Amino acid sequence: MEATRQRIGIGTRVGRLTVTGDTGQRKNRYTVWECQCSCGGRILLDTRCLQRGTVTDCGCLSRTKPGQRDIAGMRFGRLTAIEPTELRSEGTVVWRCRCDCGGEVLASLHQLHAGYRKSCGCLSRPKLKDFVGKRFGHLVVTGYGGKRAGMHRWKCRCDCGRETVVGQTLLQSGKTKSCGCLQAGMYKENLKLVDGTSVAILEAHKKKLNRNNTSGHTGVYLDGRQGKWVAQIGFKGKKYYLGSYLDKQEAVKARRQGEELHDDFLQWYYSEGSRPESKRSEGQGR
Repeated sequence: MEATRQRIGIGTRVGRLTVTGDTGQRKNRYTVWECQCSCGGRILLDTRCLQRGTVTDCGCLSRTKPGQRDIAGMRFGRLTAIEPTELRSEGTVVWRCRCDCGGEVLASLHQLHAGYRKSCGCLSRPKLKDFVGKRFGHLVVTGYGGKRAGMHRWKCRCDCGRETVVGQTLLQSGKTKSCGCLQAGMYKENLKLVDGTSVAILEAHKKKLNRNNTSGHTGVYLDGRQGKWVAQIGFKGKKYYLGSYLDKQEAVKARRQGEELHDDFLQWYYSEGSRPESKRSEGQGR
């Protein structure tokens, strides 16, 4: 027993516990010691329990919710926990952490323990590369455009002559291939625009009503101030007023007469306008 007393004595530290005194009591022939926990709590433990390390705190860790535990100084990947904040996320405390690269980030205890957060984001950011002079689709890189939201950006000149700034990852992934002119061209092509009139929209209106239509007839709506039904029609980028009527059917009739413009236009487009040679002078004289 004397040898055992020499190994466990006042000042001995076991986990979060520090032996502070001998109670003078015995348990199964082992000395019972008074220990103070780093949380401030106290507990009585015998020599054998302390030697084996079966108890390393006063019980505070088991009483503390997992999301409130002290992890200061612990490492999680490239992150070292610095201090807790007053924020909460997913039921756990949010910690301020320092990354090996020198950056700092806020991460919840859940994210750290689950391995969802291993760096400040530097691992996922692509390294800066020299793209000057390289081509990406219709874009040619002319210079570095700085960094924004963690992404390197590059100044580019498009084949259409315009200049733009594009993120490095967007260039590398091929998601951005122009200043936007390609999308505009595709939009125009899909609409089949001729002198401001969309063949695609005219075709669609013949099949079904616009979902915003409330009268049941395209180009006819009720003017609440006049209490009359108004008929109108759009053609080559302009709207034409076809009259106001007390009788809704009169407005519908006026609209249908106006649609002869569309019918003539579509007939011309199907016979001549859709041919390449006609697109150079598309809609002339119509």
